[in-house]
Amino acid sequence: MNKQESLDKLKKEMSKDKSLPLRDGATNLVFGEGNPNADLVFIGEGPGYWEDIKARPFVGNAGSLLNQLLHSIELSRSEVFITNVVCYRPPGNRDPLPEEIAAFQKYLDRIIEIIEPEIIVTLGRFSMAKFLPGVKISSVHGKHYDVDWKGKRLVVVPMYHPAAALRRSEILQQEKDDFLKLKEYIEKMPKNQSKQMELIL
Repeated sequence: MNKQESLDKLKKEMSKDKSLPLRDGATNLVFGEGNPNADLVFIGEGPGYWEDIKARPFVGNAGSLLNQLLHSIELSRSEVFITNVVCYRPPGNRDPLPEEIAAFQKYLDRIIEIIEPEIIVTLGRFSMAKFLPGVKISSVHGKHYDVDWKGKRLVVVPMYHPAAALRRSEILQQEKDDFLKLKEYIEKMPKNQSKQMELIL
């Protein structure tokens, strides 16, 4: 079974899980989408109105900004994988509750295990807290952290949620700068360094 097949199987399992919170008030499960072999996984907060309607993550205004930010560092959505800490829309776009995040955790963990990314970019404080509990996003955004996650080394880069960047111009500029830093981190990944050596040779 390849990675895409494993993700498809997990999505079916998740859609049948009637114990998951937020399910009854939502239109669709928003599992996540992108490249199953991605080196980068972006984890947001939860689906909003348009995400709930279209069953796709980050397709509203915040998603448009995310697309622009990816384009600014020569990446497209098809090259990364995007998901959220909760995969059903919270009522009225409220913040997800701790117990709701906990209920979805096993599925998010399995998504990460299947894809095996080199870098995880957390978008907003809820996904950041999964890997970097007890820190303030204003102090750590754009920095990279080596995290031991289930015995595997992951690079975690916390960033503001694009929705916050849409609300405040100073955060938008910080977000743009953080994506440029992300590009540097990507270029320093072992895979990319070996590719650069091949080009030199």
